[in-house]
Amino acid sequence: MPLKHLSTVSLSACLAVALSVPLASVPASAHPHGTHGGSLVLVGGGLADDNAAIYGDIVRLAGGTGKARIGIFTAAAPVPAEDPDANTGNCNNSVCNGDYYATLFRSYGVADAQWIPIDLDRPGAAEDPVVVEQINSMTGFFFGGGDQYRYVTTMTRGEAQRDTAALAAVRRKLRGGAVVAGTSAGAQIMAGRDMITGGSTEPGLRDGSRPGYFDDPSVLAYLPRGGFGFFTEGLLDTHFSRRGREARSIRLAADTGHRRVFGLDEDTALEVTGVGTRHLSLRVLGARGVSVLDLRRSRVTDTRVWGIEGVRWSRLTTGDRYRAERWQPVVAPGKQPVRAAAGPCPVAASDDVFYNYEMVGLAEGLVANRDCDSVSGTSYENSPRFEARLARGRDLAGWRAGDVTSFTGVVVGIGAA
Repeated sequence: MPLKHLSTVSLSACLAVALSVPLASVPASAHPHGTHGGSLVLVGGGLADDNAAIYGDIVRLAGGTGKARIGIFTAAAPVPAEDPDANTGNCNNSVCNGDYYATLFRSYGVADAQWIPIDLDRPGAAEDPVVVEQINSMTGFFFGGGDQYRYVTTMTRGEAQRDTAALAAVRRKLRGGAVVAGTSAGAQIMAGRDMITGGSTEPGLRDGSRPGYFDDPSVLAYLPRGGFGFFTEGLLDTHFSRRGREARSIRLAADTGHRRVFGLDEDTALEVTGVGTRHLSLRVLGARGVSVLDLRRSRVTDTRVWGIEGVRWSRLTTGDRYRAERWQPVVAPGKQPVRAAAGPCPVAASDDVFYNYEMVGLAEGLVANRDCDSVSGTSYENSPRFEARLARGRDLAGWRAGDVTSFTGVVVGIGAA
């Protein structure tokens, strides 16, 4: 596998819908800590300090205010020597990020929050019994952003990516009921096989994916062995709609044989409870949405330019749940169905469709206008230029709460423009 030495370059269906019936399992808030498996809180990046829904959820799952003890990992960030602002208020490195998150969690009422001193400056720390003892004293963990491959480098060993003592301790805590949360790279590292390590959308569509880690951030790359393997219900991708990553994740899933993708928007979390049990439950929290891409009925078109047809897209927003074993979204009670308007389709084509919520906007327009059979947009880059086509599935529907829209039944095709 063509893994390169770590550099300082940043990395950046049949879907049945229960319209008003929540999941049959008990609410997440009713799960006693430590009795129904561990929990994950996977954030798509851009987590605002005042997002009390997400930070509060992490604290609750870790034991609640006055009891939760949060261990903070920031090894994905540059070390201080790599940070030109290391000694300023604009610092962005493993040490100051650890202090920052510890202070932030204390503001949410935890009993304690501590930086776990693992980074590239401390290559042996993940095997240190003192660090393992520190991890064992925690009830929850938070992994910060940066470059997910740094977590691979610091917390696993060798090409087989064996657990270090520190990672083994986190894994035991998760099995015992702890919460493990992460944002951006800190969420991506939770993935199972074929974890994304980098890549831009248009080059990825054109050239396909490659196993490994590369200095060129445009290469759509992945680790076949994955990340820590805490989340295995499908591929994960972060900064999803903001950076227009719908298409790159579809290409990677098609290349690697995955049938499902979970795309996490910024300032938004996928909460996963019952990890390691038969009572797995998925719920969306936060400002934007979580996309679920279903490739079970898709077909790759082997033409001059790579393409695919028949990818089914659901987007869930705060309060919505997802039954992974049934491939079934469950819209939160109280959301208002979108009443589609009649008349000529007013949805304008996009000329930069893989960027800044453009595909979401097209899908929302399709849902809101019943006389639109399809909408489309093209890529900004033109060597070649790609087109994304969104069509009405038989179960197309949408629901609104505030200014965000949940939808199901959008059928995606990508090909040459």
